[in-house]
Order: sequence, then structure tokens, then C-alpha cells
Amino acid sequence: MNAGLEIELAELLLLQLFAFVLFGRFEVETHAARRIIKWFVIYGITVGIYYWLGHWAALVPVLAVIPGSIYHVVWCKKNGIHPLKATPRKKYYQLRGWKWEE
Repeated sequence: MNAGLEIELAELLLLQLFAFVLFGRFEVETHAARRIIKWFVIYGITVGIYYWLGHWAALVPVLAVIPGSIYHVVWCKKNGIHPLKATPRKKYYQLRGWKWEE
């Protein structure tokens, strides 16, 4: 068996699943088109790197999660938001510029 791009695509699918489960509450009001474009860009970069560096491309999304998560936690703490629960919800909505409905 000679695995090609399937390894990277499976990894991206798992990464997308975990990102949705862990951070989905932070994207509740984000337009679907923006979220879809974000994942197309992530997949596109990874596939492009695969054709350039081979299976080393599998490291790129994993390594990108590290600074992204650090930034996320720092931003949340700085703004008084819980980094996993997105609470207090009203304050988070205000920071994102979303409309809060009671």
C-alpha cells in the first residue's frame, strides 16, 4: 500500500473535527462562507505543501495549531473571556461585534 495525499486529508479532517468541537462556540455568529473559505485555505496550503515537500506537509497544520491556540488563549485572557467556554457570552459577543439578543 502506497499512501499518498490521503494521510494529509485524513489529518485535516480530524483537525477540523476537533477544532469544531473545541472552538465551535467561538464561531457561532461567523458567516458560513467565511468559515468555509478558511478551511479551503487551510486545505489548499496543506495540499500545495504536500506537492512540494511530500508527507512533511502533515506537520504544517499541526504546527499551525500551536501559535493559533496560544494567541487564542492570550486574547481570551486579556479580554476576560474563558478560553474554552467563551463566557461571559454577552461580553464575548460585544468583543466580536455581534448582536446580542436577550
